[in-house]
Amino acid sequence: MTEQTELGRFLRARRSGVRPADVGLPAGLGVRRTPGLRREELATLAGVSVDYYTRLERGKETRPSPAVVEALANALRLNDEERDYLRDLAAQAARRAPEPRPPVSRTVRASVKQLLETVRPSPAYVVSRTNDLLAANPGGMRLMHGMQDWPARQRNTIRYTFLHPAARALWPDWEQKAKGCVAQLRAVAGSDPDAPDLAALIGELVVKSPDFNRLWERYEVRTIGDGAKTFLHPAVGTMTLTHEVLTLNRTDGQRLVVYMAPPGTADHDAMTLLDLVAPAADAPAAKAEPKASVREEPVSGQ
Repeated sequence: MTEQTELGRFLRARRSGVRPADVGLPAGLGVRRTPGLRREELATLAGVSVDYYTRLERGKETRPSPAVVEALANALRLNDEERDYLRDLAAQAARRAPEPRPPVSRTVRASVKQLLETVRPSPAYVVSRTNDLLAANPGGMRLMHGMQDWPARQRNTIRYTFLHPAARALWPDWEQKAKGCVAQLRAVAGSDPDAPDLAALIGELVVKSPDFNRLWERYEVRTIGDGAKTFLHPAVGTMTLTHEVLTLNRTDGQRLVVYMAPPGTADHDAMTLLDLVAPAADAPAAKAEPKASVREEPVSGQ
């Protein structure tokens, strides 16, 4: 029996989320056994045979043409990011064997660490493509309350969102935050599904977090950009901060995340206080960390 591909799983998941009325089809009589569109309905909308689409979804057909991929994207009403994800999955399915990827570097450049200091009191940190926390200024380290309790290699913003006991109280819109984390991880998985660091993180979260597993199966895709987030922070109170995410050149997908608030506002005061919180106010585990203002885990170059 042919094993279903990630391409097939994605098509099936997104097909179940599209109602006939969304694409101008009648719902028909009786109870529909299939949520969303039936295979034959999607095949008709995309202009391919039902047999071909069924083979594609079941993993028996792994080389759809670019025209077919675009037709399926149109039929499923995918946005630009979801279309890119579908194209990546189609390219991955066409490969006979995965191409080995060199180990991802975890080294943060000295100039980037200097930048983390320069933007203070704005909380800022550097994450890897899978959201491992690689470096942070004091406010950035304390922003996700309790993150400093974890060993350096365990610090990951997505792992924190789903597995740290403080996370659900930190964000009043935790469900929306969680959806964004999973959708961003899906976007990474589309371009490099066989990467060991990615597979290890996804495997851990699928096993340990029912909420992650539930959201992962929805196959939503979105990259994370600018926006505003509200924090109910136990050290400084409620604050709403805007943030920007900047991709760092000549890295393996590292991103700089900077949070801000307008000067003279209560949010800016809270943000500044977070930057100035004495080490004694941090969790006990944080006292053992180096005194350097930019905190970075020891690295060997990889």
